[in-house]
Amino acid sequence: MATSSALFSVLLLSLLSLSVTLKPPNKPHAFILPIEKDPATLQYSTSIDMGTPPVTLDLVIDIRERFLWFECDNAYNSSTYHPVPCHSRKCKQAKGTDCITCTNHPLKTGCTNNTCGVQPFNPFAEFFVSGDMGEDTLSSIYSTDGATALSNTHVPSFLSSCVYPDKFGVQGFLQGLAKGKKGVLGLARTAISLPTQLATKYKLDHKFALCLPSASKKKGFGDLFVGGGPYHLPPHDASKFLVYTPLIINPHSTGPIFDDDPSTEYFIDVKSIKVDGKVVNFNTSLLSINKQGDGGTKLSTVIPYTKLHSLIYQPLVNDFVKKAGVRKIKRVAAVAPFGACFDSRTIGKTTTGPAVPTIDLILKGGVQWRMYGANSMVKVAKNVLCLGFVDGGLPGSPISTSIVIGGHQLEDNLLEFDLVSSKLGFSSSLRLHNAKCSHFRVF
Repeated sequence: MATSSALFSVLLLSLLSLSVTLKPPNKPHAFILPIEKDPATLQYSTSIDMGTPPVTLDLVIDIRERFLWFECDNAYNSSTYHPVPCHSRKCKQAKGTDCITCTNHPLKTGCTNNTCGVQPFNPFAEFFVSGDMGEDTLSSIYSTDGATALSNTHVPSFLSSCVYPDKFGVQGFLQGLAKGKKGVLGLARTAISLPTQLATKYKLDHKFALCLPSASKKKGFGDLFVGGGPYHLPPHDASKFLVYTPLIINPHSTGPIFDDDPSTEYFIDVKSIKVDGKVVNFNTSLLSINKQGDGGTKLSTVIPYTKLHSLIYQPLVNDFVKKAGVRKIKRVAAVAPFGACFDSRTIGKTTTGPAVPTIDLILKGGVQWRMYGANSMVKVAKNVLCLGFVDGGLPGSPISTSIVIGGHQLEDNLLEFDLVSSKLGFSSSLRLHNAKCSHFRVF
């Protein structure tokens, strides 16, 4: 009897121990991924692991792309990969465009029959192919309390698109991507973008935030947060610096795949532009989205410098040059692709970069996004700084946007995309608070 009691006690302790072991982990508060800047291409990227065994993928960040896609070569042979069938609920969720089969290759991960086909887009070579939609385990994505990376999370059944090399006779699909990059991490306003999938799966706030670094990884990394703040950027919680403006919906598709649905890109409502406090005079109807979907202002992480409609660009440059002249800044010959360049020896220095005229975007609600010298000027040669905006020409078809805010203007600014309230939080330059996006965080 004593023996039976002892055995029961041992069994009970074992079950209690097992129950503790099997206790589900705490729900993540948010996720964090590091952002690296490539000095050669000026592209921003992050790294994740995909599959079992995991394969590390360095991916360029594109807030326009609709989903995560990557080139799946022979190194990717995952036991946890499952193709998404044609006409299935998940295929409809992914807005699958066709039903594809594996041709000219043996069946393998990423090359299967009766599979939901989507169209991954290469934003640098500007073409797309058909890719398989599948589910697999995503890892090397870290939960966070806003300050530190806490634990590596394995995300099962994550939807992404795998492009098998040359499966459709299209070579060099990674053309234009920075060296070693294997695909694109899409952050657009879709049901299968990384932020939406993580927020839905773990019941997080439908928000993500970007802090793009201004320097290469030798000086630190930026951050991609998913699920909301706080956003600890030493020495501050930078969420307290955010001011908000509405994210607006362009009712027309702006690509890369044109359809009858509204745009999935991120537009803001710019009302006017100022240089050193003076309103730039141009046809402000260009700032509105017209019935065809043209006009307006959107954000981009794949173009390095802000592009402006010619009828906005020329007045902006003229006013900037005049204000620079008042400051005794000497103009020099232009260096392509920029239209106005200056002798840096005639420009002072401040905590926010070169001491040049400020550029303000006046947004809906009266808030302003101020761009200081670190975000407006680009060093192109010894003693030469150029105004880092480019002439986008006189747009034609398809859908043309008047202002596309590029990466250089976004660097060292914290940007929060609130997908439920449909608003953009922005900090303006973190340099005002003795902070930057480039820093080192333990992963």
